[in-house]
Amino acid sequence: MNPLLSSSSEAIEVIRADRALTVVRAPEIPDPAGLARTLAGAGIRAVELTFTTLGVLEAVRTASTVREAVVGVGTVTTRAQAEAAIEVGARFLVTPALRPEVAEVAVAHGIPVVMGAFTPSEVLTAVELGAAVVKIFPARAFGPAYLKDLRGPFPHVDLIPSGGVNAKNARDFLRAGAIAVSAGTDVVAPADVASSRWSRIGANAERFVHSLD
Repeated sequence: MNPLLSSSSEAIEVIRADRALTVVRAPEIPDPAGLARTLAGAGIRAVELTFTTLGVLEAVRTASTVREAVVGVGTVTTRAQAEAAIEVGARFLVTPALRPEVAEVAVAHGIPVVMGAFTPSEVLTAVELGAAVVKIFPARAFGPAYLKDLRGPFPHVDLIPSGGVNAKNARDFLRAGAIAVSAGTDVVAPADVASSRWSRIGANAERFVHSLD
């Protein structure tokens, strides 16, 4: 097995244990700590904030004060973004596609990178670049059957589907061989984030977690 795919980092172990991480797609996050605390309390400790959110670096810094949460940064596409994310405390990085410069920064700092890929060639390239986990995106395109097919030639590659994963199909992706699934706006709606509707977000997260069993 490629040692790069046997990451002992806490972030990956948390994602593997919870079988999920949450991607927060919101224009702004007024209370990052409250959000991270709510999600972790509901059973999804790995929280991915993204560079599509205004002020994401400060949000990561604040959310990282929640000890039970493992906060990472997604939609990382440049070396500068990777370095800035790590500087404010990101525990893992996520890319939407193959980004060699992001992988280089992550590996140099000992930070796991979840690299976006779709085709078999892209999956293999992600592994060669040093991805700790490969994110299959957009997962909605072909569903769990496609992920199962990828497991054929890549039985030792850790895969996480993202994009179109919800409480109705998450368990199917896990059964197809994913180590975890990525929850999105079905769990963390931008309007709920903006209004700090923690009870609604917490209930959605708990429902998602229960769907994995």
